[in-house]
Amino acid sequence: MAEKTDDIAIALFGELFMADQLARNRISKVLPKGMEISHFGVLNHLARIQEERTPAQLASSFHVTRGAMTNTLAKLEWAGHVHIRPDWDDARRKFVAISPAGRAARDAAVQAIAPLIGEVVTSLGADRVRAVLPVLRELRTKLEGDD
Repeated sequence: MAEKTDDIAIALFGELFMADQLARNRISKVLPKGMEISHFGVLNHLARIQEERTPAQLASSFHVTRGAMTNTLAKLEWAGHVHIRPDWDDARRKFVAISPAGRAARDAAVQAIAPLIGEVVTSLGADRVRAVLPVLRELRTKLEGDD
């Protein structure tokens, strides 16, 4: 008997939710003291793009509220990991950039995470992980489009 589409969808999302929870739990345990996954995410994003972003742009990128992003940015600024400056053309807006200390904190987090995620990829097999990435990317793209 063929499996119903609803059953496949529920199984897929159940696995995604559980894998997400387990991955976040394991990664949280190895991040440098005081760093949360949300902090690492913002620092990693800013390090990769190497450009300033507004808090609203960051909130949109991470699919969180502006308030949640403001809270994360306040903690990162307090730690010295980001610089927040006013927009010289529009005083209502601000720009966020990663600081040298933030880049160092991000690099330390990557060093802490790398063995953990490397071990997972090794145990699953790099070829199998590489094969599933296009499906996961397409799934993410479809979900982003549904906002």
